[in-house]
Amino acid sequence: MTVSTQALLLAFLLTVSVGGAKAQDAKPRPARDTLLSSIDLARSFGAKSNWRFMVVQSPETTDQVVGPMPGKITLCITHDGGASCLPDLDHILRPPSGGDGYSDPHYLIDARIVRPRNDRPLLLIRVASQHSMDGDQRQATVALAYDSTRDAFTPVYEKRTNRNNDQEIRYFAEGPLKGAIISAEPTEDAPFGFWVIVDRLGATGVYEQILRYRSATRYGDGNTLPVIDSEMPNILRQLNLWHPGMALPLPTGKCAKPRLVGQELWC
Repeated sequence: MTVSTQALLLAFLLTVSVGGAKAQDAKPRPARDTLLSSIDLARSFGAKSNWRFMVVQSPETTDQVVGPMPGKITLCITHDGGASCLPDLDHILRPPSGGDGYSDPHYLIDARIVRPRNDRPLLLIRVASQHSMDGDQRQATVALAYDSTRDAFTPVYEKRTNRNNDQEIRYFAEGPLKGAIISAEPTEDAPFGFWVIVDRLGATGVYEQILRYRSATRYGDGNTLPVIDSEMPNILRQLNLWHPGMALPLPTGKCAKPRLVGQELWC
């Protein structure tokens, strides 16, 4: 689905206007698509064309199994008011084996411009599918850079994962890992832990893996910290950014009694 920016904004304003009218004066109207995000890319990226990122969500639907469900969202990077969307982002939740019931995004988790380096803005997008019966959800993280030679946006990082087994993909906006993207995914054999992967922006402008190791954190070990936080001393140590004896790298928020058990941080 592609729509012009002008038509979409007009429809959005009409919906707000009708919602604010008195009930006896307003006639029922068909549900409209909702504009979730609209980001001017031209200024931040110094683009040659009037690029804009738009996210539009279709009306809520009802699934026979899971009940009410947010409508599908459409991600569009456009320089012609929505007539075309380039690159095609419809695939980002689709597994290599092909499409399934969790291949369409229904939740926009994050959409913002980040700067892993001062001279390198990126568009960071995080989306998620509908929920399964057990509450699981497929999630995807994509980062896109602007190519001034081609006057186009291109993915420089892309990864999918689920969430029910403590998986996570996290972008770091500050600190010693500024600009890095870290993922944690369960191993498939005992002792059941996680594969921790650190990617950084390389010289070619594409994210490159600089670290991959099997975690000290074990699945179901009772540690309430997210895996990436519990593994932070281990991550920083292996990247030569932290050494035993230095202050512990604590997660955001309160950590009343931080302690290191092996290479795993507990709070």
